[in-house]
Amino acid sequence: MTGTDLPLLDAEGLRRLAAALPQQPCRACAAIRAPGWESLPASLDRDRLRKVASLRQPQVEDPTLEEHHPDGTHGWSPDAPIAPAFFPYNRCDVWQCVQCGRAFLRYTEYGGYYVEERIRELRPRLIVAA
Repeated sequence: MTGTDLPLLDAEGLRRLAAALPQQPCRACAAIRAPGWESLPASLDRDRLRKVASLRQPQVEDPTLEEHHPDGTHGWSPDAPIAPAFFPYNRCDVWQCVQCGRAFLRYTEYGGYYVEERIRELRPRLIVAA
């Protein structure tokens, strides 16, 4: 699937997808423990994950950097809401373990002197339509 072939999901679509997927890791993806945003482990065989959807709005050239934390969470909080209209979710793609189907959110963070791939488990109870 190319980037343009991916389903584009909003909060409701992401909820439906997450509800249909397993939440327990298999042997292939058990090493990914990312309740909050983490660096993608260098040891991870990237072929174990496949891109299945996107939260990126193609018509938005410069998505907001504003985050959504109504209950005092922060970007690294394991219980931070997953709000597709806000950063960093508005720059994410949805990836699945090719073996068990467990889902993750991924985006690339571009800092002043680095590029860092980030990953977070897709936890359905945290998805909000804000």
